[in-house]
Amino acid sequence: MDKTKKRINLNNQFLEQAVFAIADGYCSINLTKDLVPGVMHQVVDGVDYDLNEQLGMPENSSFSELVKMWALTIPKEERKEFLEILNREKLLERFYKGEQHITFNYWTRTVKYESMFAEHHMAIFEDEETEDVLAVNYVLDRTEQYHLEQYKKELEQKNKELERLLKREKNYNNKIYRDALTGVFNRRYYEEVVKNSVEDAGIALMDLDDFKVSNDTYGHHVGDVALKTAAEVILSCIGEEDILIRYGGDEFLLILSDIREEDLKNKLNQIRDKVRNVVIPGYSYLHLSLSIGGTIKTKKDAIKDVVCYVDQLMYQAKNKKDEVVVYQDGEKHYLHASVQENMKQQILIVDDSMMNRELLAAILEDDYRILEAKDGQECLNILYENKGDIALVLLDINMPVLDGFEVLRAMNENQMIEDVPVIMISSDDSEEAIRRSYDLGASDYVNRPFDARIVYRRVMNTIKLYSKQRRLVQMVSEQIQKREHNTSVLVGVLSQIVEFRNGESGDHVRHISMITEMLLEHLLKMTSKYNISPEEKENIPLASALHDIGKIAIDERILNKPGKLTEEEFAIMKTHSMQGAEILDKLDNYKSEPLIHTAYEITRWHHERWNGQGYPDGLKGDEIPISAQIVSMADVYDALTSERCYKKAFSHETAIQMIQNGECGAFNPVLIECLTEIQDELKNYTQHLADK
Repeated sequence: MDKTKKRINLNNQFLEQAVFAIADGYCSINLTKDLVPGVMHQVVDGVDYDLNEQLGMPENSSFSELVKMWALTIPKEERKEFLEILNREKLLERFYKGEQHITFNYWTRTVKYESMFAEHHMAIFEDEETEDVLAVNYVLDRTEQYHLEQYKKELEQKNKELERLLKREKNYNNKIYRDALTGVFNRRYYEEVVKNSVEDAGIALMDLDDFKVSNDTYGHHVGDVALKTAAEVILSCIGEEDILIRYGGDEFLLILSDIREEDLKNKLNQIRDKVRNVVIPGYSYLHLSLSIGGTIKTKKDAIKDVVCYVDQLMYQAKNKKDEVVVYQDGEKHYLHASVQENMKQQILIVDDSMMNRELLAAILEDDYRILEAKDGQECLNILYENKGDIALVLLDINMPVLDGFEVLRAMNENQMIEDVPVIMISSDDSEEAIRRSYDLGASDYVNRPFDARIVYRRVMNTIKLYSKQRRLVQMVSEQIQKREHNTSVLVGVLSQIVEFRNGESGDHVRHISMITEMLLEHLLKMTSKYNISPEEKENIPLASALHDIGKIAIDERILNKPGKLTEEEFAIMKTHSMQGAEILDKLDNYKSEPLIHTAYEITRWHHERWNGQGYPDGLKGDEIPISAQIVSMADVYDALTSERCYKKAFSHETAIQMIQNGECGAFNPVLIECLTEIQDELKNYTQHLADK
């Protein structure tokens, strides 16, 4: 018996020495007798600690008691699992089932009370002589490895997130940096990207001549087509490395990389000539022309200075119209001085006293360009001539022709007060004058005599405040436009699904939206009878895309039948308006939305007729919502002029005649008049679609 004990002790010593070489904590165990016969050790920073002493337990202590003590060093949420794994009976059971090596992890603490992530190993074997089940128990400190793994996981997660964000940013940039109408880069791209990155390049600013006149004469749709056409022509003349930016409403900024000075004018002349000779789809009677200013930018030139300069050259070209003016070497000295002066913001001083004007000009002229007016009427004339180019007005009250209050009233009437801040400067310090000025929209009020420093500071602060306001308004506008675009996309997708099921290409939805917009715009010009808010004006063309959503519930054999429908089939077909209305009515979360309300009106009642002979409710006259009346006419016109599985397309003229004659049911006489008056524009639109 003594020999056996001695041999076991020798074995234990050998195992302990072997484990000590690799482990951070170890002990030997007799599971059969529930004993820890040797000393328990923990190695921290190379020092071997006696755990029996640390735990206050003698040698040959109970293994089960040791486990309970050991569990106290482990977080509460992990103790139950720890105790279950190191339960002596369960360990013996696992050994007899064939398990000889058990491994698990947990958080514990060292003898120095430092946190440690432990990798616990237990090697179990049977003594051949005594048949006792013995175990060598050792723990490895995996804290650093654990933190390293966690760091790797976090790094991988961050890399994935970064990739996702980069991809999202790329998609986002493609959206925010592209002009929705023309597809070229927008002003934001210039401000945020180009402004800080262009080195040597040819820079040109191009303006579409008489664009505003065309817009006012032929409508915004024609203007949009003209802009798109001009952009397409310019793009066809430049390379992939060149950049075209829609810089303003009718202005394009062109950046030509790696172009020589002698080639710049030739390239700009080529662009001008191609634009001059292009035929606008559907509007062959219209002719485009460009006025262009251009120069070569070198590394030492700031892009903003060069753009200001080519803007001047472009206006020189506009004096003759359809011209190209390119910067010459001999003019180089003129570039920076003139540009720097023109970069200053412009202030209009309005006072009938020359001395007062000169005094204010002396305070401000170092940092601002000064315009002067001696009375209210001259002030308004200058504001109209320099619309968008005046940063602030300093306005006296008592003046001939028009006084300061009358100027403020006029600026309110034409909404100019929203864009141009006004500071009143007057010797009238009465409460009535001050209150009246603020009521009419003045931003500030300065009494004479004044301190020059105070005037300068108030001018600067007011200009800064308005600038920040404009940026905030722009940000809000962009967010609203983005939401509106998303709504439009979703409605478009849904309507395309309906049209696809209906066996149609999806053009019907787009046509109706455009025709609805034309009719609505003309109706609002003709009469104020219908109280259509700006929001409704936006919603009606958008909601028109859902007019036939109820067809999704109609059998495809009826929808796509090539011949005439039977009475029974037609009765089923007529249910689509109510089916669509019910679909929209069940959208509980969105029922109160104005867009859904408008879509409901259109979907349910776009087959009603003015004389009460429509369906589903037999409404007549203005019992039918105006939104449904307009979409109804647009629907009929497009159905007549489009080919269907059951009929050929009628000509534009025939379709107009049929609607006027009441062959498609009776319509509101006012809408008939609208249709008649826009029929030429409508014909151009449909012809343009046919050509495409």
